[in-house]
Amino acid sequence: MPRTPKRIRPTQERMAPMSKTLAPSRTVTTRDRKGLKFISIVEAAYNKAGLSEDEAQRVNDTAGLAGLIGTFIADNRLTDRYKDEEVKSSYGYLSGYKKPKDVIAQTNLLRQLFPGVGFANEQMARPDVANAEGYFAIPRWQSIAPMYGEAVQKVLDALKKAYKGRFKNWREGELGPDQLRQSAKSVAFWEQIGEQQKGFDILLIPAQFGIRHRGRSVRRAREVMEQNECGLGAFAVGIMLLTHEDRLRHYDDLWIDCAGDEFHDPRNSDAPFDRAPIFSFNDDKLGFGTLWSGSADGNYGSASGWRIG
Repeated sequence: MPRTPKRIRPTQERMAPMSKTLAPSRTVTTRDRKGLKFISIVEAAYNKAGLSEDEAQRVNDTAGLAGLIGTFIADNRLTDRYKDEEVKSSYGYLSGYKKPKDVIAQTNLLRQLFPGVGFANEQMARPDVANAEGYFAIPRWQSIAPMYGEAVQKVLDALKKAYKGRFKNWREGELGPDQLRQSAKSVAFWEQIGEQQKGFDILLIPAQFGIRHRGRSVRRAREVMEQNECGLGAFAVGIMLLTHEDRLRHYDDLWIDCAGDEFHDPRNSDAPFDRAPIFSFNDDKLGFGTLWSGSADGNYGSASGWRIG
């Protein structure tokens, strides 16, 4: 049965969360800022109890505290919110994409596609970031158009040309600010990156093209992303597809959720902005559409990027 971007309900078997942790870049200990905060919470609770010397001795000598704390950490290290919105997925990068191109090659191509776009701070691409596939070059959307939806439309127009007309926009004429917007987290994420790379039109970010969160609904992916990780929107993902033409060329490639954006379908006014943009490939065409953010489907994975520092 053909996959379709207008699919409403997932058909894959549901499964438990794929992992209790998401391969953090390093292990936090009590010597770190976050670890010290946890210790301070325990200290405050101990002080607030107002124990006498005998009571303090009894509490200190009672076994089981380490087990209680260990259980608390295990139960709370990863949110359970939307934990049922994960399904098995075997989809991946079939069409040849392995890792991002050299950032110079990416920025050169972007200047050809969008004349007037400037340069990037290539020094930003040096540090490795755990879970990222490498560095991607993303222009500030403001350098493409004055409104976010207009910038997305220009990227979609460029994709239509790159795919030689084999492109279908299921949301034609529906990219105004009353329907398409960046999430609050996404706005803050790009503002921080823009401030770090001030003076450059093209921003460099470590990112991944969807496989890290494959099989997760958009809102589940958002929930389990690391503190400095953010879902990428339609503009960023569209740019990545333009600079990496081997990422989505086949029906069996992993399709891409754009978790950094929110979409409102006026036909579903009871739940505004509860959808997210997606890129799919069906009937030998690249497709752009939207799906409900609670839909867990093994065909899709949310692309995401990381903030450095």
